[in-house]
Amino acid sequence: MTESSWSVPETEVVQRVHEQLEADGDGTDVLATIVAVEGNAYRRPGAKMLLDAAGTGVGAITAGCLEDELLRAAETVRESGRPELVTYDLMDDDDDVWGLGVGCNGIIDVLLEPLTEAYRPAVEAFDEGQDVAVCTVIEGNGSLTRGDRAYYHPDTDRFETPEADAGSIDEWPVGTLAEPAADLAARGKAATLEVDHEGRTLELFVDGLAAPPELVVFGTGHDVGPVTELAARNDFRVTVVGFRGGVDLEERFPDADRTVTTSPRSLADDLELGERTYAVVMTHNFVDDRLTVETLLETEVPYVGLMGPRERFEEMLEEFAAEGRTFDEADLETLYTPIGLDLGSGSPYGIAHSIVAELLAVHNDRVPRHLSSREGHIHERVELEVEAGE
Repeated sequence: MTESSWSVPETEVVQRVHEQLEADGDGTDVLATIVAVEGNAYRRPGAKMLLDAAGTGVGAITAGCLEDELLRAAETVRESGRPELVTYDLMDDDDDVWGLGVGCNGIIDVLLEPLTEAYRPAVEAFDEGQDVAVCTVIEGNGSLTRGDRAYYHPDTDRFETPEADAGSIDEWPVGTLAEPAADLAARGKAATLEVDHEGRTLELFVDGLAAPPELVVFGTGHDVGPVTELAARNDFRVTVVGFRGGVDLEERFPDADRTVTTSPRSLADDLELGERTYAVVMTHNFVDDRLTVETLLETEVPYVGLMGPRERFEEMLEEFAAEGRTFDEADLETLYTPIGLDLGSGSPYGIAHSIVAELLAVHNDRVPRHLSSREGHIHERVELEVEAGE
């Protein structure tokens, strides 16, 4: 597989799955998903890779040490038409696993399954910006077998089985699954659960697909391009907003999911600015920036990044005060100016990395620091308490 197909964002992997289902969804494509990790690994449960019949893949579940092996394993699944659970033990460098000499200090369980219409509810919910939890049987109990699937929709508190599946939702332990499914969907995390069902243990993989965060970038300068590109590669759905005509926004910013031309006073009418939207203000126009920031601070947007030195914002505050508009500390809690983390780079892409790094830290509720000073695992471990239900 190529570097470009290996490094695509997770949102693009899901989009490719949707495109393949629209094209045929006949099972010649195989979806590989990490369902469990013991020890350490490059990716966590929920990471996906789409493997096609031509011997290529899209997405990554390791740093590159297993992708070719998975392409071969997918052939078995393609021939049988049934899901398979494969385990890769990468704990020991000395074992020279498959002649690769890899040692990632982890044991990885990967579910390989034919891509069929049964996966459509997941990608359609994701495409519509809705959270969804994909519940897949890993080890069945008789009535449910490996690969059987149900979906939980948090917005309606509803479980469903895919139309392509002959099974009934009545066969599922929905009372037990509702709470962990809602939690995982909201956080975009995944976990394997064992539940008691019909007198036997049922092992389920619950994959929370949280709708990707929205990023709105205000500005049309060339420095917007690197921010848009890097944010898109980090799974943000990006909207670029311009306040002046004369610029072909779609041509200038091909990595943006959409572009909008409006005015600073019409933002609330033309854009959805809620708690899942992040904003970067970089118009380089003092008046436009000030009006935009004022509107954004009145919304539930959790991050408002403003380009420019601290003194420039102090000047804005003086202008606001002259108009009778004041802000207390709580009002400015979501404002980050100067924007970005201190990475020491002044190049266009260095600045963009600084901005997007800060966005990721805020979105993931992290305090930026060196990983060498972090105690415990690099990746968050998901811990759930599953209570007995109906």
